[in-house]
Amino acid sequence: MNLHDLVSQLIIDSTGSASLITPDSSLRAFLPELVICATVLAMLFVRLFRVGRYVDMFWIALAGSIAALYFAAPWDHLGAVLTADQAAHPAAVTRMEIFTGMLVYDTFSVYVRSALFLFAILFVIFTRLSGIPDHEDSPDIYTLVLGATLGMCLMVTANHLLMVFMAVEMASVPSYVLAGILKGRRQASEAALKYSVYGAGAAGVMLYGISLVAGILNTAHIPTIALTLAEKFSGGLSAVPSGELMVLALGALLISVGLAFKLSAVPFHFWCPDVFEGATAEVNAFLSVASKAAALALLVRVALGMGVIAPTGFAPGERWAKTHQNAPATTPTSTDKTTDLFYIAQEPVTAAGAAAAADSTAEPAKLPAMQSLAPVRSFTAKLIAFFAIITCTFGNLAAYGQTNIKRLLAYSTIAHAGYMMMPVAAVVAMAGIDNAGAARGIAGLAIYIAVYLFMNLGAFAVVAFLRNAMRSEEIADYAGLVRRCPLTVVCFSLILFGLIGLPPLSGFIGKFAIFASLVDGWRAVEAAGQPGFYLLLLLIVGGINTAISLFYYLRVVKVMTIDDEPADRPPLVYSDVSLAGAYLWLITLPTAGLIVAWDWLSEMADAAARNLIG
Repeated sequence: MNLHDLVSQLIIDSTGSASLITPDSSLRAFLPELVICATVLAMLFVRLFRVGRYVDMFWIALAGSIAALYFAAPWDHLGAVLTADQAAHPAAVTRMEIFTGMLVYDTFSVYVRSALFLFAILFVIFTRLSGIPDHEDSPDIYTLVLGATLGMCLMVTANHLLMVFMAVEMASVPSYVLAGILKGRRQASEAALKYSVYGAGAAGVMLYGISLVAGILNTAHIPTIALTLAEKFSGGLSAVPSGELMVLALGALLISVGLAFKLSAVPFHFWCPDVFEGATAEVNAFLSVASKAAALALLVRVALGMGVIAPTGFAPGERWAKTHQNAPATTPTSTDKTTDLFYIAQEPVTAAGAAAAADSTAEPAKLPAMQSLAPVRSFTAKLIAFFAIITCTFGNLAAYGQTNIKRLLAYSTIAHAGYMMMPVAAVVAMAGIDNAGAARGIAGLAIYIAVYLFMNLGAFAVVAFLRNAMRSEEIADYAGLVRRCPLTVVCFSLILFGLIGLPPLSGFIGKFAIFASLVDGWRAVEAAGQPGFYLLLLLIVGGINTAISLFYYLRVVKVMTIDDEPADRPPLVYSDVSLAGAYLWLITLPTAGLIVAWDWLSEMADAAARNLIG
């Protein structure tokens, strides 16, 4: 490919057409992230000038977050447009690799990115009400928050191992600074140091794993990795040299270290309790919700991307060109595609695979490759299940002895990371066996992410507002609060019951969805003649841990409602009837009332999972 063809391909890939930016171009798909970039630049630019001291950065951050959610448009992509003829809607989402395959744009990315932008809106309002940051620090904190959000959006859409690494770092580095943003506080500085040291170590290990996988397979493009693995394993595991198998397994384990760090999964959770105790409740809310959602989406991308043949999608501008007959071709011609800089391998077709596909309704070329990837999916599912079991169990058991509410919620966050990893194991195990069941499992995870957003944000909002009123974050100091601020205690109790998963609260919907995916996975795997006991074990462990978590969550409710007030507690400077109280009720409303009408959330979650597995 000559320079002219290369530049033409890059232009068309970015804009969708040689003459204009089409609705299905890479730039249009990436528009929400570009809005976040523009918002960050606007805040930095305003601060350069003296007028910046008179400008409230809250309004810029809020406007940028709202604009990003508007351009993400989940109400369009996850709603009515998907029920129509997608060929007639160039902006409708199915699956499209953007920016030469570095990122992927589909309904799952729309769902999780929209959740991140919605959280950013609620988070910015929360910080305004809690008083952190103040006017002086707001440019720094809002810039870091939106910068980390940008990195998390890249995690959600990553389609290349180098983009995985870059996205994780873009999300992590601002988080290190946020953990120590309280200047002059020893605990905050210690938290930031621990977080950055652990993060640097995990990033180095993950990068080494990426180099091993890319070196063996000669590609870092995730769908091409799956195709290459299918070709290697087409003759069975015995046909692959043992040395290559060992390196591939080691590379996968090292990559999982970086993902487990972002999820605060055991045994890479050590930073989480100390960082949560040292950082502010506002920062904790950001780390426990946004970071977890992005890390789970990335886990789904990597686990499914390497074990499943990617479904057929569209190239940027392709559908727009089909609906505009006079439009220029969307891809330049080249006499030798294998020499292209951005060449992506096509799916291998073997003779054995063609015979196996003859009696199937699946795509002939895809079925044998999916069968060849069965060992990859089995290894990945069992690895995720192992992490989920120890993470969930350790998080719940360690929460018992905590006397600080932020440390208790930190271990709660670890436990919920274990819960949310469970359906990923079931999805990977079902892929290629029961794709409809796998899609339901992803939808269950999507539902859990949505309800967890409101529950954990509400929990840390209560902690922040009570910290301002009491100057304490110890659970013992919450004694008798029901007599001082009953509405806040009711909100906090509902949120804690939701985190347990008790009906009729929204947490029950999330837990029911992920446990149902485990049952579906166990049945599908056993029916296919493969061992699925580990999925049944996941279900049992999840149920037992839900019962265990009942005790330490109820302990907090018991302290607030039954214990006597401490005699030495100063008067509370806090009122339920205030903007902070109204915000708590707004956040608690989905937790308490979603059970009444959650069909719309289920439909959006189903749409999010629609194009992940062919």
